[in-house]
Parts: sequence; structure tokens; C-alpha cells
Amino acid sequence: MTAFLAEYGLFLAKTLTLVIGLLLLMGGMAALIERRKEHREGHIEIKSLNDRLEDMKTDIEAAVVDEALARQHEKARRKQEKAETKALKKALKKGEEPEKPRKRVFVLDFDGDMHASDVERLREEVTAVLTIADADDEVVVRLESPGGLVHAYGLASSQLERFRARNVRLTVCVDRVAASGGYMMACIADHLVAAPFAVIGSIGVVAQLPNFYRLLKKHDVDYEVLTAGEYKRTLTVFGENTEKGREKFIEELEDTHALFKSFVSEYRPQLDLAKVATGEVWFGRKALEEKLVDAISTSDDYLFNLCQDHDVYELHYEVRRGLQERLGQLAVTTSDSLLLRWWQRLQNSRLLSR
Repeated sequence: MTAFLAEYGLFLAKTLTLVIGLLLLMGGMAALIERRKEHREGHIEIKSLNDRLEDMKTDIEAAVVDEALARQHEKARRKQEKAETKALKKALKKGEEPEKPRKRVFVLDFDGDMHASDVERLREEVTAVLTIADADDEVVVRLESPGGLVHAYGLASSQLERFRARNVRLTVCVDRVAASGGYMMACIADHLVAAPFAVIGSIGVVAQLPNFYRLLKKHDVDYEVLTAGEYKRTLTVFGENTEKGREKFIEELEDTHALFKSFVSEYRPQLDLAKVATGEVWFGRKALEEKLVDAISTSDDYLFNLCQDHDVYELHYEVRRGLQERLGQLAVTTSDSLLLRWWQRLQNSRLLSR
């Protein structure tokens, strides 16, 4: 059994090496081709949430409702759509003002990490919406973020501020978490909605770093930090930290916290900042009591209700990936899959041999 496993592992290793080698070769060839092509930008994808819900309804009716009745419902729906189209064409032909269309809702998603990496996609989506949205429209952002770097979330918040600056109603829905930088973004909303157990708040600032000075000193390793400017560097990882540098670092944290509180207060003046700006978090229902949010609901239910009398569109900015990037991703996915499969088979073989 041991010899079989060794031969089997060697075979898989050779196969994996061959596959990765071929993919890298193809990736190199693709890189040469890509360099000769112009840089291709991304594009906006738009999907109607109304249509998706209508399709779901049709499919379910076909399965659970009498076939004849389902056909009758579908026929009536098509007849209504045809009548509406005909009425619009007739009004336009006569030069009359067509019936005012239903209000539009544009849905965006933001999935935040430490660096708020999703801001690059968000800024494109905001720009796209602002090319057509007006004061009668609404933007819903489904936001999930535990926070991260101050400057990164400052930029992300500024993107949402663009809606407010142009009088486009902004609603933010939080299903799981909007804390720290995530709440910095969420508080900009005209209407802030949270799920019952969503984590909200953390209006505070934190910084932490290890220090290896004593370890290096113990082993007679010198580490020098050369700066120009008294406070160019306050705390370091390898150098000796001073009380003066520590005090300056804390002062900078307090300044950042004050800026954070001022920002939140601007958009949610109803908050008792002395009570909520302590770095604590609250679940949705408690956050409503503290006026951190305006309503309790999941984003699904909020959008489902809007679809009754609004046209709801989901927008997503897709970056066109080059051939080299796609092949690189394929190589990573393939190698991971092969290694995982080999590991599972090896584990199963061990269990069977016992």
C-alpha cells in the first residue's frame, strides 16, 4: 500500500507539473499578445430585479398551479404588457406626454475588506448611475464591511457622498456588518436599514503593532531608523519606542477619532455621540434604539417591497480580464483542485488501510 501511494503521489506530481508548465507557457504567449492590444476598460452590467422576480413567479406557478390557470395568468400578463406598449406608442405619435413612468431604483453592492478594495468598482458604478439618475430616483447600496484603513474608507465614503450632493436619495442596507469604516460609509445614507442581527457601530480608531526591540537587543542586533522631522516616525516595529513617540501616536489616534465623530455627526445629528462613539458595536434592533439605523429589515425584503411599484435595477461593474489574467487564474484553480483531490484520496487510502 505504501509503495502504491508513493507511485500514485509521484504520478500526480508529474501531472501537476506538466499542467502548470503548459498553462505558464500559454500565459507567456498570451502576455505577448496582450501587450500589442489596447488596454480594455470594464463595462456596466444591468439586470432587472422585477424581471427576475416575475420569472421566479412564472416558474413556481407552472409547478404548483393548474396548468390551464398558469397559462391564463401568463396570457393576461402579456396582454397587459402589449396594451401598455401600444398606449405609449399612441401617445408619442400624437405628440402627447406619455404617462409618467414608475420611479427607478438602482442597486449597488459593496463588500469591504481592510483596504476597501471594492471602491475601485464602486466609483465606476456611482458615475454610471449619476449619468441618468435624478431626484425622483433612489439608490440602494447593499453594504457589508467590518472596516479598515481610514484613508481607504474615506474615499469609499466620498463616493457615496456624490449621491447626496446631487439630491439622489440614498438608502444603505446592512445584512451582516457595517462597523468602523463600514459605518462611516453607511451613516451617509438618507435611510439606513439593518437586519435584526447585523453588527452596527464601532465608531472608534484602533492601531496595533508588535515590537521586537528587546529580542534584537538580546541577540546584539542593531536597528537604526533615520528620519528628517521630529515626528516622521513615532512608533516602530524594530526600534526602541519612546514615551514621547507613544504619546504623539495616541494624539494622532485621538485626532482621527475626533474627525470620525465629526463626520458621523454631520450625517446623523440625532446620535448621542458621547454614548455611541466609544468603539462599541450593537446588533440591529439595539442599534435602532440608539438611532444608529432608521429601520429593521433585510435587504431582500426591502427590495422586494420596492419592486411592487418601482423599476429596480441591479448594477455591477465588470472589469474585462485579459487572456493572461484568465489563464493565470485557471492555473491557480487547477493546481488547487488537483492538490486537494490528491490530499483527499491520500486521506481516504489511509483510512481504508487501517
